[in-house]
Amino acid sequence: MSISKAVILSAGKGSRLLPLTAELPKCLIDLAGKSLLEWQLDVLQGAGITDIVVVTGFRDHLVDAIAAKRRGVRTLFNPFYHVADNLGSVWMAREEFDGDLLLLNGDTLVSDALVARVVAAETGPIAVTVDEKESYDSDDMKVLRDGDRLRRIGKALEPGEYNAESIGLLAFRNGGAAAFIRQVEAMMRTPDGTRRWYLRAIDELARAGADVRTVSIHGEEWQEVDFPEDVVKATALTERWAAAAKAAAA
Repeated sequence: MSISKAVILSAGKGSRLLPLTAELPKCLIDLAGKSLLEWQLDVLQGAGITDIVVVTGFRDHLVDAIAAKRRGVRTLFNPFYHVADNLGSVWMAREEFDGDLLLLNGDTLVSDALVARVVAAETGPIAVTVDEKESYDSDDMKVLRDGDRLRRIGKALEPGEYNAESIGLLAFRNGGAAAFIRQVEAMMRTPDGTRRWYLRAIDELARAGADVRTVSIHGEEWQEVDFPEDVVKATALTERWAAAAKAAAA
């Protein structure tokens, strides 16, 4: 089943990339001549996504200007971006979760082949895109799988409790988005709701027995952009993509 809608969470300031992000949202850092957000929009629109909602926050007018140049791209301002974690951004966009869609972190760079693989995957109502590697660090969003069934997800999982990592891309189909938003709304009503990541909602659903699946994209190209060294890696990756596109068009 094809997916034609996506929500991108791009409200954060990206303080770990200072001074690069002192006056610029993380999603607008330059990578090989285009912003991170523009790379994401190109990939999503190339995959047939015709309705894209970008949740903004820090210096939102700069992101608005990018969106205004694109057909089918809208922005939604999260006024709580400076006091709430990304669960708050999902809550602000809760009415957009009205059917099948992709949810993408604003700091995850993904390839055309990766997104095509996720869209084409045969999964359940909620699917978390994962990759595998030899070792994981404290900042990785770790995942415990049983086959393709997700059992746990979180940064604080102990060694032996995980066998993959989330890359920051989810797919919702057949009522999965509604179940996710019900969990998000319940968590936002708790005292610490604004301090939670939205993947905590996925963890709670999985622990309660909900049908949460994983899609492995091992071997495909992607890069999270959190730290200065990530910018170097993302620049090299996008330079290679740009060169390949130029060669293909020649």
